[in-house]
Amino acid sequence: MFFTRTKSQLPEPGEALPGREQPWFHLADKHVVLDAPVVTDEVPEGHEVAIFGLGCFWGAEEMYWQLPGVWSTSVGYAGGETAHPSYEEVCSGMTGHTEAVRIVFDPTVVSYETLVKRFFEVHDPTQGMRQGNDVGTQYRSAIYTTSDAQAEVAERLTQVYGDELARQGLGTITTEVRPAPTYYYAEDLHQQYLAKNPYGYRCHANTGVPFPATA
Repeated sequence: MFFTRTKSQLPEPGEALPGREQPWFHLADKHVVLDAPVVTDEVPEGHEVAIFGLGCFWGAEEMYWQLPGVWSTSVGYAGGETAHPSYEEVCSGMTGHTEAVRIVFDPTVVSYETLVKRFFEVHDPTQGMRQGNDVGTQYRSAIYTTSDAQAEVAERLTQVYGDELARQGLGTITTEVRPAPTYYYAEDLHQQYLAKNPYGYRCHANTGVPFPATA
């Protein structure tokens, strides 16, 4: 049945790959760029977690580790059914995951609202199961919220940016906004990939529309 579907279709219930009970690889202890752990299951007091899917996670992570107030970043897989998937499995379209970036930040330095506005400006949220030439379910646009307060901000700003794109005739936002599902860390070679490979691939798909200044 897998040959009757495409990588741009999410797997039906019962179709997703089975996955694994435990992680199957080792992650480095330290972030290559920031003086922080890569695995941030223990979040410093006063900090929050944000999770976004905005296309290829290499460039997405780079865009966020550059922001003041971001304590740590990692890349992983979220929003699907397969436990502890591999990169190849996610790219097959048979896990349902999107490539995601997990951001641990200090809200007294950088607000969640700022993170969401950056999310909308640095990718194209109207493209469905793709970003630019990258096609597949793992490239879909997603905001996975970790609190009711984040959900309110995400839904409000999605509406604001959607109205602005509609005003300019640039299509309808397809961003998935929902409470954060289980996040699975990606393999170590993908963590801070562009710090390790400065000339590596970056997806620069975006609408070119800045977030409205009055929002």
